Amino acid sequence: MQKKVYAFDFDGTLTTRDTLLEFIRFACGTRAFLAGFALHLPLLVLMKLHLYSNHRMKERIFRHFFGGMAESRFNALCTDFAFYGRRLLRPGAMEVLECALAAGGRVAVVSASIDNWVAPFFAHLVSSDGKCRVTVAGTRIEVRDGTVTGRFSTPNCYGKEKVKRLLELFPDRRNYHLTAFGDSRGDREMFIEADTACKPSRRKGSAYPFQIVYDKK
Repeated sequence: MQKKVYAFDFDGTLTTRDTLLEFIRFACGTRAFLAGFALHLPLLVLMKLHLYSNHRMKERIFRHFFGGMAESRFNALCTDFAFYGRRLLRPGAMEVLECALAAGGRVAVVSASIDNWVAPFFAHLVSSDGKCRVTVAGTRIEVRDGTVTGRFSTPNCYGKEKVKRLLELFPDRRNYHLTAFGDSRGDREMFIEADTACKPSRRKGSAYPFQIVYDKK
């Protein structure tokens, strides 16, 4: 039987909203959150006009709020955020993910969000040897001498980068069936790579939280 790999986007697919904004508000408070985004408003407008890259904008925002923070402090905030932020998870979507694990599938969460705060959301899904059964591939941050520099050590995990990271995790592409779950433009390349592509269902009363976009059977 062909192996099965399930790749889930995080923000908007497994969650109800963007966790970058939620994490900043959680970690820094609403006043600092509003002040920081007001300071960067001109660049945010340029980004919306496609005159300033999403990667550079995201890194600049991240550096403003977390550059210079001790790595231990940052990771503690990430763990706390996952605990208090479980309300952000879509119960139906998480049930699909857990069913994929129960059926013996390999599960990856591939996200543009920082993997430090994405991974703790799945820390409870462990195997008998205590290892997490969900692999998280997110945007990684740079740390030097135990301090968060505010820069990223990888490209923003978006678009083509999602496919690159997936193939690094599961390189023998012909030997498994890939089902991808996503909700935005950042998942398009992952959908193209996938054998089956699914997006969140917006139909009221739907028994299944996702709808199949296509299936290459």
